[in-house]
Amino acid sequence: MTAAGVAAMATTLRTLGGGGDPAELIDQLRRLEELKGAAAAAQARVTTTFAATQRAAQEASGVPAHQVGNGIAAQIGLARRDSPHRGGRHLGLAQALVHELPHTLAALSAGHISEWRATLITRETACLTAEHRRTVDAQLAARPGGLEALGDKTTAAEARRAGYRLDPHAVTNRARSAAADRRVSLRPAPDTMTWLGALLPATQGVAAYTALTKHADTARTAGDQRTRGQVMADTLVERLTGHPTTDMLPVEIQLVMTDRTLLTDHPEPAELTGYGPLPAPLVRDWLRGDPANTGKANAWVRRLYTTPTTGQLIAMDTRRRCFDGKLRRFLIITDRTCRTPWCDAPIRHLDHPHPVAQGGQTEPHRD
Repeated sequence: MTAAGVAAMATTLRTLGGGGDPAELIDQLRRLEELKGAAAAAQARVTTTFAATQRAAQEASGVPAHQVGNGIAAQIGLARRDSPHRGGRHLGLAQALVHELPHTLAALSAGHISEWRATLITRETACLTAEHRRTVDAQLAARPGGLEALGDKTTAAEARRAGYRLDPHAVTNRARSAAADRRVSLRPAPDTMTWLGALLPATQGVAAYTALTKHADTARTAGDQRTRGQVMADTLVERLTGHPTTDMLPVEIQLVMTDRTLLTDHPEPAELTGYGPLPAPLVRDWLRGDPANTGKANAWVRRLYTTPTTGQLIAMDTRRRCFDGKLRRFLIITDRTCRTPWCDAPIRHLDHPHPVAQGGQTEPHRD
């Protein structure tokens, strides 16, 4: 099928959902779910074919061996309206499905499993050889009911278990090296909340959660009126920061807002770096010291000037050749995330679009 044929199919799908018999609607839901799986499998096959043709073209044009493959993941990410990093993950999943997990690909093509379930099998067998991967793939497909009968957790657990039986050393070594990937992350949640997460070795994660749970149960037994979850969350913040949750923390959070939002009742939202837009009334409460909270806010105001028409932050002059200090902070506040299309990653690198040797200026102007 050509790209035009796929577009025609998408046009047909836009007409669904306008009403009809309940039994027919349920059947449509089932068939659409199967279609999503089949589409994911088709994407995997198209991805591997595209990657192979690109690598062949690069080799034929004389690209050095260590550079062959550069840029392929980025193109895949852009085609799927995703970041280059995610494009690399899509490429890795596609190659594993097409070349090493034929039964999983077949189940995905038939719509019997979702792309996420196929991803779980791929992830849990990543440390195995191609031969062992195919063995695990065949064992999972041979279970009663096949892959379709397994839930997400069971799929991951069975793949992990089968992999361990085949190559316990590889699985053990992977588990030992995984501790090097431990990290803490922060991502936005609805209603001006955030998810603070930590990827930890299993023993450390269980120990931390158990400690919070026991403290919460003790506090509740002693008469604390907060819910168990509230006590655990407050205790986590207090132990990490050394400050009671009733106090405003002495840290810089880079809250960007207009003078109208700050000084009047203007509804224009503020922008919290690393989170996104926030309701104006809530931000004013934070800065004044929320009446429902005994803590007091310590606010420092830094003036940032914008153009009246576009609202863009005005450029800063500098003689430096490195984007550091206040200029770096200025650019991060201005852009907030990576400039690559569909990439929402935090800004990590700042550099000149044009090299300094060619007249590039160390300034925040866009091209």
